[in-house]
Amino acid sequence: MNFYKELELILEAKASDAKIEMFDKFYNLYKLGVVTFEKVHIAKEFHSPSYTAICKVVAPQNVPKRSNLITKEGQITLLHAIAHIEYSAIDLALDGAYRFFGLPKQYYDDWLKVADDEIKHFLSLEQLLHELGANYGDVEVHNALFEASQRTQTLLERMAVVPRYLEANGLDATPLILSKLQKLPKNEMIEKIISALNIILKEEIDHVKKGDLWFQYACKQNSVTSEIYFEIIQKYYPQGFLRAKSLNTKARKEAGFSCHELNFMAKENIC
Repeated sequence: MNFYKELELILEAKASDAKIEMFDKFYNLYKLGVVTFEKVHIAKEFHSPSYTAICKVVAPQNVPKRSNLITKEGQITLLHAIAHIEYSAIDLALDGAYRFFGLPKQYYDDWLKVADDEIKHFLSLEQLLHELGANYGDVEVHNALFEASQRTQTLLERMAVVPRYLEANGLDATPLILSKLQKLPKNEMIEKIISALNIILKEEIDHVKKGDLWFQYACKQNSVTSEIYFEIIQKYYPQGFLRAKSLNTKARKEAGFSCHELNFMAKENIC
């Protein structure tokens, strides 16, 4: 089994169950050491995300709002939005392994492990959707994460944007969602959602940390300092970062962000 060819097939798989089954088979063989790396690899440009066969894609402002979380409909909307992030993150991790050629084996180990984690996250959220009588694909979604992968075609920019910006923003956003859920009247589904989000939050810290490691590696390879991070983010996301009070300082520090970076993001001294 060839590494890049197989990842290309997995990335192109349209059905979620087929994609996950293909990845599981591939990943088990990879861990056994029987997957071979091709000597030459030219990555394919993907023009649309694999989930277009499952989900209706709309502009970000037209995605249903996550509100009224005490209702079944509100819980479905919330779970679907997060499940879509996790499903998109599967392809982001796989594309990170597929697109960038000739890196240390640890790089590929790391991003296949991230993909495996994202699959587990997606499946746990999909199970909760099923318990509510819904499926992935029942709610409109946007393409923001896929578009981020299209725009970032170098390792330096990919590591800055995907793990160190988009996933790191999740470290900030998830505690805010958890806080809202914890204030609601207790019921079994709310408790299950809280449990799933706590697991995701803990494991996403490791994903951002892996991104930080390979961002630093890419900085050295390109003979630039890590300060270029802010230039890259300004280029793609001129709106910048969340307000200081929303930054998850503890999680971001654990994931590799320095106090200098956090203070710069917050525009005040927060650590």
